[in-house]
Amino acid sequence: MGIPFCFKLAGNNCWLSPERMLFWEEEQALIVSDLHFGKTGHFRKAGIAIPQSLYKEDLQRLVSQLQHFQPKKLLVVGDMFHSSANKELDLFIKWRNDFPDLSIELIRGNHDILHNNWYSQAAVVLHQEELVVNNFRFRHDMVQQTETGGHYLFSGHIHPGVRISGAGKQSLCFPCFYFTKNYCVLPAFSHFTGVAVVQPQEGDNVFAIVNKTIIPF
Repeated sequence: MGIPFCFKLAGNNCWLSPERMLFWEEEQALIVSDLHFGKTGHFRKAGIAIPQSLYKEDLQRLVSQLQHFQPKKLLVVGDMFHSSANKELDLFIKWRNDFPDLSIELIRGNHDILHNNWYSQAAVVLHQEELVVNNFRFRHDMVQQTETGGHYLFSGHIHPGVRISGAGKQSLCFPCFYFTKNYCVLPAFSHFTGVAVVQPQEGDNVFAIVNKTIIPF
């Protein structure tokens, strides 16, 4: 596992993990967005041969972060699941039973379309639009939020990435944490996603995730 990077935000210690998660030290909360659990199963149901091992690897990455940070709660900023129920979500229930003392709270994203009863059975506390904890506000899609109410906003949804250029006009895109004065866009946890390149402005802080390393950009 790569070494987390500590980013100070409004007097809080936010540990940025190369596994695309953020640990909020003061609240003992592990924060993540866009896990898209069940996405590979969704593709297989459509006849596209995506190996289930990708999903199992994501679950194991999550386990390793829980073991490392020992959080009291897991905050998911939307798109924890990808679509309707499939066999991969049955695996999630088995996984969930291994962490009975972990509080899981989900701010509903556009892909979180499971019935409310399913979340209750999985011991996932569901928030329909947003969650406010102290001075931080969590919402899946910040585009739909016009007023932060004085809180610093965390969102996901767009799967942010940054383009890094090298010699010979070559460039590569990497997922990133994107912090502005008023909001942060978290990287997609799932490796089975693309990225949307962000355009940082002066004063923004961008941290690229490159080969299990956090690199300030």
